[in-house]
Amino acid sequence: MVTIATFNVNGVNGRLPVLLKWLDETRYDIVCLQELKTSDERFPIDAIREVGYGAIWHGQKSYNGVAILARNTQPQERRRGLPGDPDDTHSRYIEAEVDGLVIGCIYLPNGNPAPGPKFDYKLAWFQRLIGYARTMLKEETVLCGDYNVVPTPIDAVAPARWLGDAVYFPQSRQAYADMLKMGWTDAVRQIHPDKGVYTYWNFSYRGGYDRSSGLRMDHLLVSPALSNRLQSAGVDVSVRGWEKPSDHAPAWIELI
Repeated sequence: MVTIATFNVNGVNGRLPVLLKWLDETRYDIVCLQELKTSDERFPIDAIREVGYGAIWHGQKSYNGVAILARNTQPQERRRGLPGDPDDTHSRYIEAEVDGLVIGCIYLPNGNPAPGPKFDYKLAWFQRLIGYARTMLKEETVLCGDYNVVPTPIDAVAPARWLGDAVYFPQSRQAYADMLKMGWTDAVRQIHPDKGVYTYWNFSYRGGYDRSSGLRMDHLLVSPALSNRLQSAGVDVSVRGWEKPSDHAPAWIELI
């Protein structure tokens, strides 16, 4: 049995108490983090090791950043940065092997305002991901993270509210659908085919969060070699209500 989780932490140092509490309470075997918002040298590796996790990370000051954590072991880095554009300096992809599994941690561009250059970059990045993901289909692979894509209407509390947002644009949704057509399984949707499951909510000016803004855009995609091992999946929604939380909640899967 192995558990894998993904969490857009929205600032690993600013949200460190939330991250450490969550890691200590859940004890997932493998954890992918996005939006670290810190340089490599300021990544809180000592605190993470104290709660029992080895880690690799790909930081960027103030923006982006991804990391892979493994409980009681050290992830073996395979790649940092998505291939296909040597001029892309954003820290959005890191890949490791952990106990025979290949783990890709993804922070896909948001793309707003759209249309425009940021949306063009998002779509180009997505196409690079699709091309690279094709080479990983035959391995026991999990590609997880913040895809910044709301795949279908069931993945939003109020879909019409997001029609002008890049996360819900038809091109974004089609790129995600192309990943699934290639052979990847959307693990959370596989386990919960008809349920409104959400991983993101807007911050509320009144405190707490706006439950009507719920979206599912943090995903765990598993390769065909792992699809028959998928046992359960869910979202740790309660974390969104903790003190000084991220605007995302962690999503997770369990493989037998």
